[in-house]
Amino acid sequence: MVIHLEKNNIRIMARNREAYHEYFVEEEMEAGIELCGTEVKSIRQGTLNLKDAWCGIKDGELLLNQMHISPYEQGNRFNPDSKRVRRLLMHRREIMRLLGKVKQDGYSLIPLSVYFKGSRVKVKVGLCKGKKLYDKRQAAAEKDAKRQMDRAMKERY
Repeated sequence: MVIHLEKNNIRIMARNREAYHEYFVEEEMEAGIELCGTEVKSIRQGTLNLKDAWCGIKDGELLLNQMHISPYEQGNRFNPDSKRVRRLLMHRREIMRLLGKVKQDGYSLIPLSVYFKGSRVKVKVGLCKGKKLYDKRQAAAEKDAKRQMDRAMKERY
């Protein structure tokens, strides 16, 4: 599932679609990620999963937990663990602002997508607030209504 966006030379390698269903995304930020060489090669092949991934702040560092990157097949026995904790790279001021939001307002930090910007791997991190069950039902009903409207418009013309 590689998507090419030519204007900034961006190639999206993975998206966390479940995050948009489970959370209201209030704000999106771009962060770099600290990886090993074989992990970058594995991401280029598209073998990563963001489904259960989440971000946390510990000792002033932004950490990405539970992101699965499959081991690179041509790598050696020193391939890193597939679900190891990875450090995200952001300015300290941004991290402290996010820490304040997460502590006080009950927000969560969720990775939304992983992409290449040029030759560098970037992670889009969302400042999210959880949805209740009735919010999910309402979103599904709105999506269904939009689909019916589109279908009616196509039949009419």
